[in-house]
Amino acid sequence: MTEGLLPTDEPIQLIDPAGSRTVTTTFDLPDRETLTALYRAMVSGRRFDAQVTALTRQGRLAVYPSSRGQEACQTGTALALRPQDWLFPTYRDSVAVVTRGIDPMDVLVSFRGDWHCGYDPRQHRTAPQCTPLATNTLHAVGLAHAARLKNEDTVAVVLLGDGATSEGDTHEALNFAAVWKAPVVFVVQNNGYAISVPLHRQTAAPSLAHKGIGYGIRSFRVDGNDAAAVYATVSAAVSAAAAGAGPVLIEAVTYRMEAHTNADDATRYRQDDEVAHWLERDPLRRLATFLGLKGSEFDDEAELLAADVRTRAGTDASPSPESLFEHVYAERPVMLERQMVDALDLPAGGRSGVEGLEEDGRGTR
Repeated sequence: MTEGLLPTDEPIQLIDPAGSRTVTTTFDLPDRETLTALYRAMVSGRRFDAQVTALTRQGRLAVYPSSRGQEACQTGTALALRPQDWLFPTYRDSVAVVTRGIDPMDVLVSFRGDWHCGYDPRQHRTAPQCTPLATNTLHAVGLAHAARLKNEDTVAVVLLGDGATSEGDTHEALNFAAVWKAPVVFVVQNNGYAISVPLHRQTAAPSLAHKGIGYGIRSFRVDGNDAAAVYATVSAAVSAAAAGAGPVLIEAVTYRMEAHTNADDATRYRQDDEVAHWLERDPLRRLATFLGLKGSEFDDEAELLAADVRTRAGTDASPSPESLFEHVYAERPVMLERQMVDALDLPAGGRSGVEGLEEDGRGTR
C-alpha cells in the first residue's frame, strides 16, 4: 500500500555542488535551453533580491524577507508551471513571482505598505503573496478541486516553508487534496528554520516529505539548491497531477542565507560555520559550472532590472486621499461619507448632493 509513496533517503540531485552530473535514474536532466533559462532567472532573481534588500535598509520598503540561497527552489518551480497552472506563493517567494513574469515593482507593492497586492491574480494566474502561514495551502487546494470539478486542465502549485508544515491548515489541505485527488503540488522549501526555530525543534519525522505517506500522497525529497533537480521534480509532479494522479508533496532541502527579514538578527540562533557550509552549495555557481559559463553572462540584464526597480522605488507615489474611502462598502454609509468630506476638506455644500447629507456635509441619519 505504501509503494511509490515514500521519498528517497537522499534528496534527488541531478547536478552536485561542484557542478558535475550526478548519476541518478529518478528524472532526466533538463535540456541545455531549460538549464540556461533556469540560470538566467536565478541571476535576475538574486540581483533583484539584493536591490530590494538595499531599498528596505534605506526605508523605501516596510519589510522584506530575502530569499537569497533559495533561488533554485523558486525559479525551478515557477518555470515548471504550464501557462494554465496557478502559483500560490508566500511572502518569501518574490523571486518566484518575478520569474512568473510579473512586473517587479508590482511585486513590491504590499511590502511598501500599499493596500493591494500590486498585480491582477487572474491575469497572471498567481495568487497574492500570502503572509499568514499555510493559509495559501487551502487556497490552492480549493482552486485545484474546483478546476477538477469543472474538468479544467489546471494544476495549482503552492509554495510553503518548513514552519508552515506544523500548521493545522497544512494538515487540512493535504488531507482534503488526497481524499479528493485534487490536482495540486505542495512544494515545501525547507530552509532549516521557522524564523529562529530549527527544524529538529518542530518535527520528529524522518523528513518533511515523509509526512506525505500519512495522507496517502506521493512524496519526493529533492536538493533544493539544484535548480535542475527542482525543475525536473516539479515538472513531473505537475504532469502527474494534471493526468489525474492526485496531489504530490515535494520537500526541497535548501538554506536561507540571510536573516528571516530585515527585522531579524540571525546571528543569535545560528553559527557562521553553518552558513559557510551552505555558501559552498550555492545554486548559481553549481549550474554555471555545469553549463561552462563564466558566471557573468546575464549580469548586464540583471543590473538593468535592478536599476529600474531602484529608480521607480525612489519615486514616492501620490495617492488620492479619496482612495482611502474606496472599495470599503458597496454603498458608503453616511458617517463614512461625512468623514470623507472632512478628510478631503471639501467646502460646505461640496457634497450636498449626497443622499443623507445636509449642505454642510453633516449626516441627517
